[in-house]
Amino acid sequence: MRRRLFAIIRKEFIHIFRDWRTLMIIILMPILMIVLYGYAITLDMRNIVFGVIDDARTTESRALIEAFSENGFFRPLHREIRRDDMEELFMRRDVHMVLVIPKTLSTDLITRRTATVQLIVDAGDSNVGTFVNNYAAQVLNIHNRRVNDTSPLLFTITPRIFYNPDMNSTHFFVPGLVALILMLISALLTSIAITREKETGTMEQILVSPVHAREIVLGKVLPYVFLGLINASLILISAWILFAVPVRGSLLLLGVLSLVYVFVALSFGLLISTVARTQLIAMFGTLMATILPTIMLSGFIFPIASMPDILQYFAQILPATYFLLIIRAIMLKGVGLAELWPEALILTGMGVLLLFAATRRFRMRLE
Repeated sequence: MRRRLFAIIRKEFIHIFRDWRTLMIIILMPILMIVLYGYAITLDMRNIVFGVIDDARTTESRALIEAFSENGFFRPLHREIRRDDMEELFMRRDVHMVLVIPKTLSTDLITRRTATVQLIVDAGDSNVGTFVNNYAAQVLNIHNRRVNDTSPLLFTITPRIFYNPDMNSTHFFVPGLVALILMLISALLTSIAITREKETGTMEQILVSPVHAREIVLGKVLPYVFLGLINASLILISAWILFAVPVRGSLLLLGVLSLVYVFVALSFGLLISTVARTQLIAMFGTLMATILPTIMLSGFIFPIASMPDILQYFAQILPATYFLLIIRAIMLKGVGLAELWPEALILTGMGVLLLFAATRRFRMRLE
């Protein structure tokens, strides 16, 4: 059995290094995806343009406008706007917020020690509207403390942020990108393994050879496990160099659990290849079965707890759901195996189950 298995592994490596498309998937595609998605997917907003209607035109109003302009989040419109122009500016998306300063600002501050200003926010995009409103509230609170430190509030909050003190969304998304890319690339590699044999006409030779279905499946998976580990290393190194994502936990543990995740993805791709008849169908099926569920349902972007119950149940059968917990915990929090063994055990069980299903499916085709 060992000699036959090594022969199949050797044959698969020869196929890989002779097929330039596979080499492109292995080497270039992960790096391109981490660069493109890493810079494109972010919640860190900058340069939100705001307009000003300043009816007061006093020192206090100019100080308030300066408070909004001095950070990297807000950028003032180059001119003061009129009330009649405000709706048109929102329609053309020239501004996302308008700061309206009343004429009585200075008088109110002197007589009542308080004043009211109006924020008009474009909430056509609810996420942008929420962020703009929250950032504006923070700017106003900071400005209040700066100009009115003699009358502090009764209660104040001193935040202390753990694990991501800069609140950088890249540190949250890039580990998720590692899970997405590893699942996609690994499943793509093996999804064309058996369909390639069908298209090139070598499947008949395999069927008549004295090789067990288990040996064929293992012989096709093991070379890609090695290549998947190389993929994982390339992606993690790129994430560390380009986005400075920390790795606070054990690199060895991260490598071992990444290998388990790669094994699950490879087994899933191999199962698809036993069903699909052509490489094109196998690749299309892999894309549909990996990208959309991983992005939408695994917790990559949206919290699973906020989803409807039926989608939460569906998320529990996705391998990326568990690997996202693992990779974010190791990279951002330095968590060890003592806390992550349930997720690691589930991933291992998924890999074994998928490999068994692929073997059974291939054996049925042999018969």
